[in-house]
Amino acid sequence: MGAKDKQQQPAHVAIEINLPNGGSFGPEDLALIDAIRSVRSIIGASRALGLSYRKCWLTVDALNRTFESPVVATFPGRRGGGAEITPFGERLVALYRSIERHAGTSAKKSLDELTASLDWEFDPKARVVGAERDLA
Repeated sequence: MGAKDKQQQPAHVAIEINLPNGGSFGPEDLALIDAIRSVRSIIGASRALGLSYRKCWLTVDALNRTFESPVVATFPGRRGGGAEITPFGERLVALYRSIERHAGTSAKKSLDELTASLDWEFDPKARVVGAERDLA
């Protein structure tokens, strides 16, 4: 991806919500929910996202235990099996996206200022090499 491609992508705010009961909800959870909605299965979502089935299943389990209502309903052993997002899960996604939009709108001016001061030749992969060199 060249400097010109990077300039066409606006800076954005990524939200990680840390809940008072110890649970959390963030972009990775949202991606998993979107994948489950699309393929209607946890194993299918794990394949689509390139994650282990165990990680996806544990994430779904944690989400379902974080809230009083389940986020994902699973149907093990039923013909066709699968999973689907519950009405509460859909509301959770809508609330998260609303928070994301509000945060992005509120931060737009600051993000624009940060974007204007970027070094477009920066290579994130070189950052590690440079840091290791500086330590030597």
